[in-house]
Amino acid sequence: GGQQARNVILVNGDGMAAAHREAARLALEGFDGQLAMDSLPVRGAQTTDPRDPEDTITDSASAASAWATGQKTYNGAISVDVDGDPLPVLGQLAEQVGKATGLVTTAQVTDASPAAFFSSTADRGAQDEIARQYLQVTRPDVVLGGGEDWWYPRGEPGAFPDAPADDPEEGSRGTQGDLVAQAQDLGYAYVTDAEQLRAAPGEKLLGLFANEEMFQQAPEGQGDEYDPAVPLAEMTAKALDVLSRDRDGFFLLVEEEAVDEMAHNNNAGRVLEAMASLDAAVRVARDHVAQHPDTLLIVTGDHECGGLTIEGVDEEDESGAGETAGEGASEGGGVSAEDGPFAVAGSEKEFVVDWTTTGHTGVPTPVTAEGPGSAALTGTYPNTHLHEVISAALTGRR
Repeated sequence: GGQQARNVILVNGDGMAAAHREAARLALEGFDGQLAMDSLPVRGAQTTDPRDPEDTITDSASAASAWATGQKTYNGAISVDVDGDPLPVLGQLAEQVGKATGLVTTAQVTDASPAAFFSSTADRGAQDEIARQYLQVTRPDVVLGGGEDWWYPRGEPGAFPDAPADDPEEGSRGTQGDLVAQAQDLGYAYVTDAEQLRAAPGEKLLGLFANEEMFQQAPEGQGDEYDPAVPLAEMTAKALDVLSRDRDGFFLLVEEEAVDEMAHNNNAGRVLEAMASLDAAVRVARDHVAQHPDTLLIVTGDHECGGLTIEGVDEEDESGAGETAGEGASEGGGVSAEDGPFAVAGSEKEFVVDWTTTGHTGVPTPVTAEGPGSAALTGTYPNTHLHEVISAALTGRR
């Protein structure tokens, strides 16, 4: 149609490719069901390779930078080019054309994927510097997720105590002063739990709901937890409520980080929980599009993690047997394993998930979309194409 997008919602299932989506469909909806993310009418696929001096396979930083800037770069880069020079980012582009902006994630709000849209730094690890740029450079209107540790100096915990029982290594570690106080001085309402979030007034909102991620990534039974203090769907609904007050429209990034982190740990049960959480957030976004058809909604993953596939239950098939991911899983160590069996919803049948790695892989990720401009997402293309589509939607250029 001839309609122009006023709003853009980009949903990232970090680490999510086709097999994650299909495992979730089987477990949550069954053979005849469909995930909300797969009900969107437009479908394509993106390739994800970085431009890294050593690596063939992308990390989240270079993948999100490709979306945010339209340029391929090295792993670990946050919206800088291969020489380390800062690039213009989509969050700022949206702001320049008068739109409200926001990010919602179950990771740290300063983690690589959201950071690429609202900051630029040569090293994704500089999360306190990323937070400083949010406040002093790009000023996203809504910032909701984890990562309070990076907003307060070492030894000055905020709402979340240092060295909690479920991860004693967590604790405040910022080097940029009290960034929460700075945010409040800039007019952000600051909230730290679901009740405060629901009650929060105003058009600028900062919510930090955990020391680091809003979950604990680990192999099964080794301290793994998935129970975010505020569900992703609820954060998404609040963000849409606040951002949609802007008459010029908005840009919102929504991310479920646990798909990736639990896949690094070959923890399929927790991946399925994270996928359920992600699809609930997609339902919130899809409902918003139904009420506001001038909204472009895109759901994808930045890369695949775990090299997982879906198999029948077979006692003889030991291809994925052996140790599950252990120490060093996030760094790509450990041995992959079979996981399950899991029930197919509404059926007597079961399936297993077989992992081939505890790292990222290079398989393309599906892109599903609806709304004005979404037709440009059919076919197969590099991840930088998402930048072209989104920036055209935000600026009104065809």
